[in-house]
Amino acid sequence: MERIGFAGLGTMGAAMAANLARAGFPLTVWNRTPGRAGPLLELGATEAESPAALAAESDVVVVCVSDSPDVEQVLFGENGIGETIRPGSVVIDCSTISPTVTWNAAQRLAERQVQLVDAPVSGGSEGAQKATLTIFVGGEPAAVDRARPILEALGKTITHLGPSGSGQAAKAVNQVILAGTYLGVAEGIVLALKSGLDVEQVVAALGGGAAQSWVLANRSGRMSANEYPLGFKTALHRKDLAIALELAAEVGAALPIAALCAQIESSLIARGHGDDDMSGVARTIRELSAVAE
Repeated sequence: MERIGFAGLGTMGAAMAANLARAGFPLTVWNRTPGRAGPLLELGATEAESPAALAAESDVVVVCVSDSPDVEQVLFGENGIGETIRPGSVVIDCSTISPTVTWNAAQRLAERQVQLVDAPVSGGSEGAQKATLTIFVGGEPAAVDRARPILEALGKTITHLGPSGSGQAAKAVNQVILAGTYLGVAEGIVLALKSGLDVEQVVAALGGGAAQSWVLANRSGRMSANEYPLGFKTALHRKDLAIALELAAEVGAALPIAALCAQIESSLIARGHGDDDMSGVARTIRELSAVAE
């Protein structure tokens, strides 16, 4: 069985690494901020002191960090994975980053005879905990085939979409669609509140029709209560929208709804709500509609 190294034990990464440990993979973990590995050590994992030390003990390294610069630092920075990873190894990047950065990283790793699979995920913290994530995959077919048993321990829907960067481009599409869905559900919930309707009753009715969505079923209650406990950080979705809008500019796609959502999220972040769940876009719609707390 492949020895797995896992770099990045945030909200998503810690849960994903735990699922790999439960699946029986020999697991070594590393996190930039110490103190996150305790529960994984109880599951049998060992902890490395640096990405380089992690890679030295691994056949496949999974990376799950926040942004493009973080991925580049973990891979190619001082004491990075690139310093010790052996030829024939595979890196699986589950971060959400720029497709261009992914492609460039794949070229640099190929010089070391290492293959990169980009495998950004969707499904939030719930999906990470339950191993039900949707995973968008890019990379060479042989590398993807090798990565698949690992990805199957993390998610339910695994789709190989093409060469390096394809997974990241598909994740950008996902985040654009989510932007519109969250805003649409927020507006609908606020309209129901302003109209004096029973929101739970309305949501139950909508669940049987064309307006049904995961966001409606799982986030409308938060929007109605105006409480936004963490599922997926607003700041991270805003970062993802920046990637999508940059890609749109490169390929000539107009994304007016995504641009509006980005503005709303930027305002929320400036007001201290960046760590709230992204369903907090409803906070702005409620305020614009003078809906009382």
